[in-house]
Amino acid sequence: MNIKLEKAAEIILRGGLVVYPTETFYALGANALNKKAVEEIFRVKKRPLSKPIPIIIADKSWLKDLVIEVPEVAIHLIKKYWPGPLTIVFRASNKLPSNLTGGTGKIGIRVCSHPLAQRLVSLVKVPITATSANISGEPPPNSIESISLNGIDIIDGGPVLGRVPSTIIDVTSTPPVILRQGAIKIT
Repeated sequence: MNIKLEKAAEIILRGGLVVYPTETFYALGANALNKKAVEEIFRVKKRPLSKPIPIIIADKSWLKDLVIEVPEVAIHLIKKYWPGPLTIVFRASNKLPSNLTGGTGKIGIRVCSHPLAQRLVSLVKVPITATSANISGEPPPNSIESISLNGIDIIDGGPVLGRVPSTIIDVTSTPPVILRQGAIKIT
């Protein structure tokens, strides 16, 4: 069912799931601080429990509560690419549910540049999961018509770019490691 932003925020704060648009694909969103909501993401997507789930935040000031440290290289990347399709992997704070990190102790975070995603995370005032809104292994959806998950409310943002996913870079090691080359080309 297509819903408004305010209704989506209510669902997330109650521990439910919603589908929302990002600058790359449609994402499956839940309160990233709610362990049961994160468990539901794994169940619905049929995602392996060892695979971490990335999150979006409203702005870089939220990092202080979610990660152990923000290395200098991350500060440079944030200034250059946020908001945008760059997911940065940090050492996770113990405030995050362990299932969110897939037991790795690391968390992928980005500030999304899609206006609806930005407004949603600002409304709920908690980090939101940002895994693609698909069954694990299926292509990520770039329109509401291509979403194969049933029974989850959707914020219709129209078609999104959907050509390549976000770039993922792990800044927990020196030098940083590009885990997935995506929408942003980092060399």
